[in-house]
Amino acid sequence: MELLMTILQGQVQLPVWGYVLTALGLTHITIIAVTVFLHRHQSHNSLSLNPVLSHFFRFWLWLTTGIVTKQWVAVHRKHHAKCETEEDPHSPQIMGIRRVLWQGREVYREATSQQSTMDKYGNGTPDDWLERKIYGRIPLAGILTMLLIDLVLFGAIGLTIFAIQMVWIPFWAAGVINGIGHYWGYRNYETEDASRNIIPWGIIVGGEELHNNHHAHASSARLSSKWWELDIGWFYIRLFSIFKLVKINKVSPRVELDMNKQLVDMETVRAVVRNRFHIMSLYGQKVVKPVLHEECLRANEKLRDMYQKVSRFLTREDIQPESKQKKLIEEILAQNERLETVYRLKQQLKMLWQNSSTQQNRRIQRLQAWCQEAEQTGIVALQEFAEYLKGYTLKSAI
Repeated sequence: MELLMTILQGQVQLPVWGYVLTALGLTHITIIAVTVFLHRHQSHNSLSLNPVLSHFFRFWLWLTTGIVTKQWVAVHRKHHAKCETEEDPHSPQIMGIRRVLWQGREVYREATSQQSTMDKYGNGTPDDWLERKIYGRIPLAGILTMLLIDLVLFGAIGLTIFAIQMVWIPFWAAGVINGIGHYWGYRNYETEDASRNIIPWGIIVGGEELHNNHHAHASSARLSSKWWELDIGWFYIRLFSIFKLVKINKVSPRVELDMNKQLVDMETVRAVVRNRFHIMSLYGQKVVKPVLHEECLRANEKLRDMYQKVSRFLTREDIQPESKQKKLIEEILAQNERLETVYRLKQQLKMLWQNSSTQQNRRIQRLQAWCQEAEQTGIVALQEFAEYLKGYTLKSAI
């Protein structure tokens, strides 16, 4: 009887709050392993890891999730390559939010079962003896080992801790980030996909909730853009870098505004191109919406209704109008010179970075011409935006 009680109680007895903190601590390490190792290091090469730290993360993920590095990386890279299309492994815009949110594990398994995905998108991941013989071959062994450790250490309550560990990544990463992160939240950048930032879950998902930021700058080791956005993963990366365990390869560019600049130069073009998604967002807020508001005030009820129907298509990049809506947009632009000018200059601005083969000097000329045309339109919002763009410069990224 005494032996049975010892087994049920485990080797470590804690108060209730101690077990709660233990479960949160164990899952937190798993989240950091996912965001630092799988995502930022393996999938996007935004940082390099010391071999010891890299292997710790591989081992920990084998214990707590059974994730095979090549499979996770391949699915994630394909998501970026085919985002919001029928080939996207987990788009709620295509599959529906319920399926991705509540059946994230099943959606992930379906994606990993496609060998063509593994072959095309899984290159460059670990391929040593441990990966081939243990981590990649028998992932279930890691999970069963974790179960045994939880039971030995914590007894019966270890089953609860183990259950929390097993659902943490499928729910928060495969469900919430892949689902809600492409369905609901705010956008700093007008990317062509439906990515969103969702807060305040930073400490729970390691910064991965800043999903729109990530899609705008996929190769950045830092996911935060605003001063108030919390990227726990970036905190750990900076901490590891102090001890030479991490080398940061790339971060998203930061912009400074020099309002004394009067001419477009190479630095202006570089800053504009690198921050193109943010510029599209600003254009919608600072130009399209104010002009639409002014036109609504001048219009009759019928025209106001028409403007409201097309406003989101004029400001957002992640949704495309259908044929009926395209016809309505064309009708409005044909009737309203100010809106036509705003929309046309938006398309011209996008051409600056869409044509990557354009020489830098040619890009400078195009941006100069764009700013001059914007200033000559007589539309205050456009004139102010042109002045704003001319002040764009890059500053140190870190």
